[in-house]
Formats: sequence, C-alpha cells, structure tokens
Amino acid sequence: MAIDPTATIHPSSVIEPGAKIGAGVRIGPFCVVGPDVRLADRVELKSHVVVAGDTSVGEDTVIFSFASIGEIPQDLKFDGEKTQLIIGARNRIREHVTMNTGTEQGGGVTRVGDDGLFMAGCHIAHDCIIGNRVIVVNNSACAGHCVLEDDVIVGGLSGIHQWVRVGRGAIIGALSMVTNDVIPHGLVQGPRGELDGLNLVGLKRRGVAREDITALRAAFLTLKQGEGTFTERAKRIGDENDSEYVQQMVSFIMGASDRNFLTPK
Repeated sequence: MAIDPTATIHPSSVIEPGAKIGAGVRIGPFCVVGPDVRLADRVELKSHVVVAGDTSVGEDTVIFSFASIGEIPQDLKFDGEKTQLIIGARNRIREHVTMNTGTEQGGGVTRVGDDGLFMAGCHIAHDCIIGNRVIVVNNSACAGHCVLEDDVIVGGLSGIHQWVRVGRGAIIGALSMVTNDVIPHGLVQGPRGELDGLNLVGLKRRGVAREDITALRAAFLTLKQGEGTFTERAKRIGDENDSEYVQQMVSFIMGASDRNFLTPK
C-alpha cells in the first residue's frame, strides 16, 4: 500500500493493501478502495464509494456517494481476465454512477477522458471509449464497446446501443434509444432516435465560426437530399469543402464502423 502522507482518509473506510493514494486525496466515510486502484493527486471520494478492479482515477476527479467504479463487466463472456478502467482528470462522477472495466474481447480497457460530467445513475459499460468534456445525463446508459467522442451530450433516460459511435459535438435528446452511429455535431431525438439536424446550440456555445456552421448546414443538407448513397454523398462533400468541421464529419462517416448510420430524415 502506498498512501501519500497528505491524503485524508476517514477511519471507517477500507483501503486494501496495494492501493496507491496520491497527494491531497480525500476519502470520506465508508468507502472501499481495492488493491489495484490508483487515485491520482487531489481525487476526492465522498461517502460510500466503491472503487474496485484495475482502475486508475485522474487528478482532481470527484466521485460522489454510492458510485460503483471499476467492478467487473456485465457480460456473461467475462471469465475473470485482467482488464482495466482508466478515468482521466477533473471528472465529476455523481451518485449511483457505474463504470465497468473492459473485456478481453473488447481490447481490455474502458477509457474515460478528461473534464466529463456523469450525472446520477448513469452507466458506462465495458470497453467504452469516452472522450473529453462529455456529459451523460441522469439514468442514461452506454452499452459495451460504445465510442463517445469529445463534447458529446447524452440526454436523460437515453440508451446508446452496443458498438455505436457518437461523433464529436453531437447531442442526444432525452428519452432516446440510439441504435446506429451519429455523425459529428448531429442532433438526435425521439423514442427511437432519429437524426433531426445539427447541434447548433452546442456549436455556438463553443464559439465555432459562422462560416463553419454555414458549411455544416450545407453539408447536412447534401447528406439529406443529395444524389447517390449516404457514403457517396459524404465523400463528395469532403472533396468540395475544406471546413475543419465538415472534414470531421466526413472522416467519421468514412471511418470503420460496426453499425449503420442514423441518416437525416
């Protein structure tokens, strides 16, 4: 066990031998930290937090009461193999959140980026890759092997189907079930999620230039109404427009995928 002398640990908490606790860490009452856990500097666990498995938590991350972090995957194929959960810096992980380690079949690692907000009751399943500044709202779930790129927002009570990719800057409305890939900066809403436009509010909040938003609007219209297949339209857009944001969209569409795409209605 390696506990930095500046760490503060409530006497009711259990820190198992082998755990590594960084400088300025604060661990509240009735927490359990497993033997393969690494808490970076200034991590804070509120009360009744369980951090298990081969799990690392980045600096300045705060985990709230009754969260269960790093337990084994909810996958019947899992047979006790050594897998990991890697959480980045400055995340806020709220009450009753669950995040699982990876599986051997999925690469062995569940990875969460920096500066995320994971609201109460949400779930990040095995082998998910979550980008930076992602927000997952209350009681939403990302199934195994999902990819959420940077700046994605998932609305409350939504579900992301296994293997689905959600491109950077996209927003998923509340109460949506997303079964296919979502293009970068897309807007998805409806009980069976449909691609219903662009996340214009998110683009404006991030200060994206007007000309890039205009280019994205034109690209989306071409994807919706242009000639040829969806991928043919995307390739044509990429050849005709050099906007960074349009190129993000084209690169995402032309990339490898295990699902089909949500296409504009």
